[in-house]
Amino acid sequence: MSDRELADLRREYAAGGLDEEDLSTDPVTMFRRWLGDATAAGLHEPNAMVVASASPDGTPSARLVLLKGLDDRGFVFYTNYASRKGAELTGNPACALLFPWHDLERQVRVDGSATRLTAEENAGYFDTRPRGSQLGAWASPQSRVVGSRAELDERYGAAAERFGTDGDVPLPPEWGGFRVAPEAVEFWQGRRGRMHDRLRYRRVSTSSATGPGQRWAVERLAP
Repeated sequence: MSDRELADLRREYAAGGLDEEDLSTDPVTMFRRWLGDATAAGLHEPNAMVVASASPDGTPSARLVLLKGLDDRGFVFYTNYASRKGAELTGNPACALLFPWHDLERQVRVDGSATRLTAEENAGYFDTRPRGSQLGAWASPQSRVVGSRAELDERYGAAAERFGTDGDVPLPPEWGGFRVAPEAVEFWQGRRGRMHDRLRYRRVSTSSATGPGQRWAVERLAP
């Protein structure tokens, strides 16, 4: 593809708009609405999200993972704690998430801070995974250099032989989840002429007679 052909790739966004009165009172409830829309529309893996992290010296990296939990505390996904993202989020918990729902002309951006889940939470989710995925978690030294595909296959075979075909596969010591507590959540809806709607929930501190607290402020951003 030439640079000219690449520059000419564009489409007009006209699926709808997003007004302040369309929003839920909090971003998690609003996100569940949009995730439901993405699921109902038949999008492939609507829970796929980009996780962007940075090393302690500020070198960024990004990758796609699957959202596997959501509540008022934040967005949950699982990984190998010794992987690049696991190490970066452990050393520098500031991170960002992106849900790219192109077919709906929507995206959601989350800025927040990641914390590791408890051992009990990790084990509870790991027990629900397909056995093949459980074995893969034992076999793969995620993000580390390996000599060949054959080496990976040998590691998987060794894990399968170790744990057999029956009985529980235990939680690997380096495997677990992160919860990203949101500080800001932006809902983006495409509009004609690139005049997109961008509405952001931002956590702000409050004070009252009962003491300090927090609330969500809503801001409109220029496209």
